[in-house]
Amino acid sequence: MRGHRQRTRTRPRAKAAIAVVAALAVGATGCGADDGPDDAQAPDTGTDAPADPPADEPGDGGEGAAAPGQGSVEVAGPVVEELDSPWGLVKLPDGDLLVGSRDEATILRVDTAEGTAEEVASVPDVAADGEGGLLGLALSPDEEWLYAYHTAPGDNRIIRMPLEDGTPGEPEVVFDGIPRDATIHHGGGLAFGPDDMLYAATGDANEPDLAQDPDSLAGKILRLTPEGEPAPDNPEEDSPVWSSGHRNVQGMAWDDEGRMWATEFGASDVDELNLIEAGENYGWPMFEGSGGADEGYVDPEVEWPVAEASPSGLAFHNGALWMAALRGERLWRIPLDATGTVGEPEAFLQGEYGRLRNVLAVPDTEDELLLVTNETDTRGTPEAGDDRILRLRVE
Repeated sequence: MRGHRQRTRTRPRAKAAIAVVAALAVGATGCGADDGPDDAQAPDTGTDAPADPPADEPGDGGEGAAAPGQGSVEVAGPVVEELDSPWGLVKLPDGDLLVGSRDEATILRVDTAEGTAEEVASVPDVAADGEGGLLGLALSPDEEWLYAYHTAPGDNRIIRMPLEDGTPGEPEVVFDGIPRDATIHHGGGLAFGPDDMLYAATGDANEPDLAQDPDSLAGKILRLTPEGEPAPDNPEEDSPVWSSGHRNVQGMAWDDEGRMWATEFGASDVDELNLIEAGENYGWPMFEGSGGADEGYVDPEVEWPVAEASPSGLAFHNGALWMAALRGERLWRIPLDATGTVGEPEAFLQGEYGRLRNVLAVPDTEDELLLVTNETDTRGTPEAGDDRILRLRVE
């Protein structure tokens, strides 16, 4: 049986509601909470239906109004199928997509009209071990460069490639030295913020204490210039670190008020959605989930049992955050109001398409999202080529 409780707390510079989805049935453990195979299956709550009753009535769209408390998801069909370990995804100005293969270290161009994919680049020096490989992709604000976060033999790093007619050219390293483990906790999220700075999410490299080490790049969110230098006005001068105390962040998004949000894998208890603020510490490894606020750490805005989430990609669209869940095998919708207060999370597509890796809001559309499935787990099973990009109609 599922339970639910909601509580509020006061944070430095923000006051937000926390919606906590309580634990699942006894026996759903935290093993494999990250990017590994599902070893404990959550009970099915139905297709395209809220996991819990909605907290709010639909808003009227005015100042301070909440997003509708209850949303909807319709699968309009596949954009492309038979992909191998897709991870990063960007949309080109002409409407085509670039999608990276984590394990193959290739970039495919997807013709969205024809539903076909063609390899347009192979990224060198990628070490595709476990969760590592070719991870996040980001398109520069001027749409002239493609950035990629990838695992190399000795570290994790960020490269960029010039784009000519949507085809990536020769890569150049713009930032390196991000610690890596042999197989897990690489982070990998990469995105340009509304300030045109490049944000990169790193994992703790399977050494939890590094997340609290100010001299380490592990367990952090970094803020860089497009050239890979520490961005102006970072919390510490000449440091790329934007926030710290993270275990393994993969998804980042900004709402229409410019607030930054990030998904985070927990260890064995809860996964997190965090509201990211400059210079704040999110408590790992001293705290997994809530409990650190009284000691100066920032608690998550939303928590899930690991069997319901293992969150990866994140997008903001029409007043709500949309979060792709790997082990949870579902798409979460988290409504926001203009103050950043979260409403009741809803789960969609539970168990229908397997592990969900990434989600992309489509610019200039009111109701469209792209969703990346990822049945290829960190052990390389099931067979490669099972994955697809789906087009969703959402509210």
